[in-house]
Amino acid sequence: MDLSQLNELDVSNIASWPLPARIAVIALVFAGVIAAGYWLDIKDQGIRLEKAEQQETELRTTFEFKARKAANLEAYVQQLEEMKETFGAMLRQLPNKTEVAELLVDISQAGLSSGLEFELFKPENENPKDFYAELPISIRVKGSYHEFGAFVSSVAALPRIVTIHDVNINQDKAGDLSMNILAKTYRYMDENDGGAQ
Repeated sequence: MDLSQLNELDVSNIASWPLPARIAVIALVFAGVIAAGYWLDIKDQGIRLEKAEQQETELRTTFEFKARKAANLEAYVQQLEEMKETFGAMLRQLPNKTEVAELLVDISQAGLSSGLEFELFKPENENPKDFYAELPISIRVKGSYHEFGAFVSSVAALPRIVTIHDVNINQDKAGDLSMNILAKTYRYMDENDGGAQ
């Protein structure tokens, strides 16, 4: 088939065309359908596939992380229970509002039983923190080194938490020793106090 025959082809009667022309038209239509299908559907599917593969990777990572946690769930639950018990034991060592006065008496009794002479015993204003309040107490006592040591040891043995800060021991002209300390105890603040948020 030569080029002059192409001008003679009847578009309304494709069936009468020679075989090579019909194959060329079918190939062009086929290529057009494939190109349109790719452009309209397959290209978007490729983008969706890429997103799905990324999501699969993220989900697989999340699954592996959660699977490791689930495998250790029993240990985590046991650890949480132990932490609750420890926290509860520590909270029991913090006096509440009604027990603060008793604790102050216990501290002064510890000093007196150690043979110290109190010159100053002054509870300061409490300082609220996250879930507790810090209760500082300024103390100045007279006595010997051994009495100071017995006092600090007695305070450390109290059932409530009391910490000793800013220890300063001085000797006056007469040779008497005095000790200035800042004792701090801590009180748990519940919801009524504005703590435990």
